[in-house]
Amino acid sequence: MDINVANLRGIYTSLSTIFNQSLGATPTFYSQIAMTVGSTTFANEYPRLDELPGFREWIGDRIAHDVGASLYSITNRSFEKTIAIKRRQIEDDQVGIFAPIAAQYGQDGAAFPDTLVWPLFKKGETTICYDGQYYFDTDHPGYNEQGNQISVSNFAAGAQPAWYLVDDTQVIKPMIWQNRKAIKLTQMFSETDPNVFWRDEYVWGADTRGNAGFGLWQLAFKSKLELTQANYDAARTSMQTIRRRDGQINPIRPTKLLVPPTLEATARKIVEAALINGGETNVWAKTAQAVVIPHLA
Repeated sequence: MDINVANLRGIYTSLSTIFNQSLGATPTFYSQIAMTVGSTTFANEYPRLDELPGFREWIGDRIAHDVGASLYSITNRSFEKTIAIKRRQIEDDQVGIFAPIAAQYGQDGAAFPDTLVWPLFKKGETTICYDGQYYFDTDHPGYNEQGNQISVSNFAAGAQPAWYLVDDTQVIKPMIWQNRKAIKLTQMFSETDPNVFWRDEYVWGADTRGNAGFGLWQLAFKSKLELTQANYDAARTSMQTIRRRDGQINPIRPTKLLVPPTLEATARKIVEAALINGGETNVWAKTAQAVVIPHLA
């Protein structure tokens, strides 16, 4: 192949098309627990939305609740993935071997938030969140029916493989994917680019900016006890009895049972099987959706 502007532009267009098609077609896991928030600066500050009370009867003046009194911040990070094509590979018409690489780049780009969201989620029992406690903890500041402060738990310690209950029906999610710059393929294909002159290679790659952070801990429960009906029941009860600061029940719905691959069969037996133990009705059938997350292994 002759190396000229038209051919180089055609190569980049072809690789970009393959990249974008793969980027758009790749399923991801992070959307199970994370809301995507746009970012326009180096960091986003978030108000403590978990401190909002429910609606109250309007008697006298309105009561204004300052959601900006306590803020937590998520700082964006930069990421890249770059590859070089040797001049001789273009001259010898070997560009076709880079088509699957471009497709893999697109797939990796789509799934990239998974590589930040899930490790942070897994480390929640040892990572501080916005209320000063570990994200998964036994003594989060919470409230009782009278609005008095009490300790609230979203964690059950144990020695078994961890499993999780989450509510993904709320506008605010258990986790945050903060997207500062969408992933994009770029290139250095000009004959005057330093990489071409000095190393005889054409460079293209993808880059993005963003970060993962914690959303509402109330919407997630982590258990390291054995995954049994009794422990599943206890976790659901713990989530569904959390109250707002004014004492009202926080309407939490544990809709997803997230498990690593080793617990798939157990999870499906608890929330999918209609009959158990030789014919007994399974009262927990269809109370949540079992979702296997490889990143939780």
